[in-house]
Amino acid sequence: MTFDTALTEGRLIKRYKRFLADVELDNGEIVTAHCANSGSMMGLKESGSTVYLSPNTNPKAKLDWRWEIASQDGNLVGINTSRPNAIVAQAIEDGAISELADFESLKREVKYGQNSRIDILLYGRDGRNTYVEVKNVTLRRPDQADPEAAEFPDAVTARGAKHLNELSDMVDQGHRAVMFYLVQRGDCTHFRLAEDIDPEYTSAFKRARNRGVEVLCYDCDVTPTEIRLRNPLSIIEP
Repeated sequence: MTFDTALTEGRLIKRYKRFLADVELDNGEIVTAHCANSGSMMGLKESGSTVYLSPNTNPKAKLDWRWEIASQDGNLVGINTSRPNAIVAQAIEDGAISELADFESLKREVKYGQNSRIDILLYGRDGRNTYVEVKNVTLRRPDQADPEAAEFPDAVTARGAKHLNELSDMVDQGHRAVMFYLVQRGDCTHFRLAEDIDPEYTSAFKRARNRGVEVLCYDCDVTPTEIRLRNPLSIIEP
């Protein structure tokens, strides 16, 4: 996924009210950017850290800027949760994900389950579809016992557990279901669940796996010009 316009570099002043961030641009101007991330963003909201913003071209938007990329220990991290679906969909269509290569057509945001929308639906040639739920992964905890792990979630997510249950229901109906963890950073060697942050999500994950839900995890190459799917990461299951 290539950004439509060049990103603007700045320094984070603070993130607040979850969806707002004050940033000082290189020219000294202080702006408020929309932060499209409802998680805790642990490790990515340090005052003074480098961030990248995109101009908001929507005439109805209340803010002129969107926060796209954060940094941690010199590594760039994509934090905009509206991006992962497009990144994964593009990679599937480009044939970059071998595990999701056999399909007839692809649609995004299709209604299913209990008042939900599946991120990506791959229609199969034999009538057996593949339901792909994409989760944005940004958490790495260098000060923990497994410092090179990408982890999810970074906050309690009842919605995430609900999605695991709904994917399981699709397996029961004879379809294929995949939980896809997109690590929007390139400095991790493997993936694991942050069970200490949300044990209920881990329990839901285990139940989903037992019911036949598949799990994939890929990392990304993140730059100020594009975010591109890179390599599969090994998954340490609970």
